[in-house]
Amino acid sequence: MTAPIPKPWIMAIAPYIPGRSTTDDGRKVAKLSSNENPLGTSPKAREAFAAAKMSLERYPDASGAIVREALADKHGLDPQRVIYGNGSDEILHLAAGAFAGPGDEVIYVHYGFSVYEIAARRVGAVPVIAPDKDYATDVDAILACLTDKTRVVYIANPNNPTGTYSSASEIARLHAGLPGDVLLVIDQAYAEYLEPEDEDGGMALATTASNVLVTRTFSKIHGLAAERIGWGYASSAIVEALHRIRLPFNITIAGQNAAVAAVGDADFVEHTRSHNAKWRGWFAQQIAAMGNAGLRAVPSKANFILVLFAGALTAEVAYKGLMDAGYIVRWLPGQGLPHGLRITIGTEEETRGVAAALRALVDKSA
Repeated sequence: MTAPIPKPWIMAIAPYIPGRSTTDDGRKVAKLSSNENPLGTSPKAREAFAAAKMSLERYPDASGAIVREALADKHGLDPQRVIYGNGSDEILHLAAGAFAGPGDEVIYVHYGFSVYEIAARRVGAVPVIAPDKDYATDVDAILACLTDKTRVVYIANPNNPTGTYSSASEIARLHAGLPGDVLLVIDQAYAEYLEPEDEDGGMALATTASNVLVTRTFSKIHGLAAERIGWGYASSAIVEALHRIRLPFNITIAGQNAAVAAVGDADFVEHTRSHNAKWRGWFAQQIAAMGNAGLRAVPSKANFILVLFAGALTAEVAYKGLMDAGYIVRWLPGQGLPHGLRITIGTEEETRGVAAALRALVDKSA
C-alpha cells in the first residue's frame, strides 16, 4: 500500500525540543530551562488580557493595528513596516519562506538558535554553519561562508543558547560585508536585557537598509510566553513579502491587548532588567568560584548563563543532579553542547538555590 512521502528536506529536520517543565518522575519543580520571566507578567498586561474574555467568539484584528501602533510609538518606527507573528519564531520562519528555497543557502552561527536550521530546511534550503569564536559570533567566519547561493543570514544578539553579544560595530561590519540581495535577520529576542549603551544598531539598520529584518518577542522580558507574540521591523518590501505567507489571524485578541499594555509598562520592564542584571552577575560569580572544578560561565548579556563543564562533574550528571534537587535546566547535547547547561536566571530564591545545588554536586564529585 502506498502512502504520501514527505520531502527529503523535511525528514532531515530534527524537531525542536523545548525546555522541560517536569522531572523524570513527573514532579513540577523550579523551571530554569526556557528563559521565562521569573517575575511573571506586567499586572497591566494581565488586566488587559482578562478584559478580552467577552470577545472569544470574534476573530482578532488580522492587521494587528493596535500592536503595530503601540510599538511604533514606543520605538519611533513606521507602523506599516512592523510585522507581527505567532512568536518571533513565526517571523524567523517567514524570512526563510519568503527569501530562500531549494538549493539556496542559509547561514547561521555555530551554537545558534535551533529554529534557524529548522526554518532553512523547511523550505528546502541548505543550512550553512559558520564557526564560532569561543562560543560567540565570528563575523569574519560568517562572511567567509558567503557564496552566490546565500540568501539569508541569521544572527541572534544576544545569542541563544550562549548569551554572547556582538557590538554595534561588529553588526555594522557584518551588514557591510553582505551583498544587497542577502537578507540579514537580526534576532533580538533578548534585546531588552541589554543596557542602553549596548544597543547593537540593528533597529537603525532595519530602518535605513533594504536587506535587514530585526525580530523581537514578548515572550521574554514582557512575560507573555503563553500568548506567543513576536514582531519585527524591516523595509516595506520585506514586510510586504512576509505578509503574503504569514498566518491570517496569528495573534489573539487577548494577546494583542496584553502586548499593548506590556509595551506601556516601562516600570515592569526596568524592574525585570535590573533584577536580571543583579542575579546574573551574582550567579556568574558563583560559577567562577567553582572554576577549579572545571566549571566556566560564558559571558552573557541575556537572561541566562551557559555553564560549561570540563572537570570531574559532567554536564549530564549535573543536569540530572539538579533535577533531583528540584531545578530543571537545559542540557543541549542536540545543539553540540553535551558539556554545557543553559541556566535561566530565576527569582532570588531560585538562583541562590540552583547555585547551592550545583556547589553540592561539585563537592560530591571531588
